[in-house]
Amino acid sequence: MPTPRQNPPAKRGIEQDASIVATVSGFMQRSYAADYAGFALLLLAYIIIQMAVEPFHRMFSLDNLSIQYPHAEVERVPVMWNIGYAVVIPLCVFLLWAIIFQPSFHKINVTILGFAISIMLATCLTDIVKNSVGRPRPDLIARCKPKKGTSEHSLVTIKVCTETNHHTLHDGWRSFPSGHSSLSFSGLGFLALFLAGQMHIFRPRTDLARVLLAFAPLVGAALIAISRLEDYRHDVYDVTTGSILGMLVAYFSYQRYYPGLKSRQCDTPYPSRAEWASANGYGKLRDEEAPTDSTGSYSVDDMEHGAEHVPLRGPSRDRDRDRVRIAGSSSES
Repeated sequence: MPTPRQNPPAKRGIEQDASIVATVSGFMQRSYAADYAGFALLLLAYIIIQMAVEPFHRMFSLDNLSIQYPHAEVERVPVMWNIGYAVVIPLCVFLLWAIIFQPSFHKINVTILGFAISIMLATCLTDIVKNSVGRPRPDLIARCKPKKGTSEHSLVTIKVCTETNHHTLHDGWRSFPSGHSSLSFSGLGFLALFLAGQMHIFRPRTDLARVLLAFAPLVGAALIAISRLEDYRHDVYDVTTGSILGMLVAYFSYQRYYPGLKSRQCDTPYPSRAEWASANGYGKLRDEEAPTDSTGSYSVDDMEHGAEHVPLRGPSRDRDRDRVRIAGSSSES
């Protein structure tokens, strides 16, 4: 009898490599591992920027009134306080929400993950722009302490400065955009979007109390941004740009996991990737955001009498909604 033909070792090695690649690819598609890896890369980039990157030092003139403001030794909102307001407080809110309403693990996971990505992405983008632009702060001359006899009517460089504190001096060229503003709006802005979605503030006849509660984090973020003007750390241009950057990143991060705020299901995140993969075939994930936002928007005619109460959803209702979405997608395909 003829002996069975055996695959050469090289071919078996290629098949094994292909199998490993397929397994890893399937795992990445069925989980949020790629998102966590992206967050880790953002965190690593932030650490490298803080430890190794110095800002571009623009030339300046001592007679420039816009950079002659005093240097505030005590800030109204120090860095650690800003982290407390923009990071710790929202995390505490999410923790209380999880304890009280007991949502599904998937909902807790994507909420915390989206929030963390919003914080790190806004922070990294802000620091990259800060160091690249190298715009002088309003208190630069007070930080610099220029040498006596330095020309007041010509452009000079950092070499005329006598300040010995490295951070105090070099941080004087990190004015644009405002880091406090971007961090506060990326954290508190994400919290505002989350509260707005959970309380359905864009449905018809929403009570004012829900709207005010959802907007409260934005007021806090705005006050933090304004404090940077009062401390002469930034001008209006810096603060406005930082605030817009932080809010855009928060909106982008929120929309990756939750439907639009005008959707009837805005309080429920998109189904997990594992559920989508199981319903639509291995590794075939479909984007459900467009039909959710377009066909599921609120209208006055759709509101039923007595439908004012919309609680923060618990795990059973979250799972039911996920099943409906997945079943609907499967029937379409």
